[in-house]
Amino acid sequence: MNDERRTGACLCGAVSFTVQGPMRSVSVCHCGQCRAMSGHAWASAVAPRAAISTHGDVTWFRSSAVAERGFCARCGSSLFWRMDGQDFQSVALGALQAPTGLSLEKHIWAAHKGDYYQIADGLPQLDEE
Repeated sequence: MNDERRTGACLCGAVSFTVQGPMRSVSVCHCGQCRAMSGHAWASAVAPRAAISTHGDVTWFRSSAVAERGFCARCGSSLFWRMDGQDFQSVALGALQAPTGLSLEKHIWAAHKGDYYQIADGLPQLDEE
């Protein structure tokens, strides 16, 4: 059994969550949807859906034909992203309590980044994911 356990919450505290076990694919997404939703880019890590327990009401918004985003209806904090039919979901890194023990691995959808910034941290930049 893996002893890794991380907790997180939205800005107002109405929604909290726990991730039990390892998280992978620690990345920053630069796609147009993530930029519009977050105001810039969205940093997340992936965990199995079964490893994530939530407390409080997560509101889900269908953001495309194949995926939805979970957020707090009270304060608007973006917390999760999940693709239909997959057993994993992405968790917002900014909502995790520090220390997370995680490090960014890559940038995804980098070809779609905003024209107002540069990606200059030396991490791999994938045009898609």
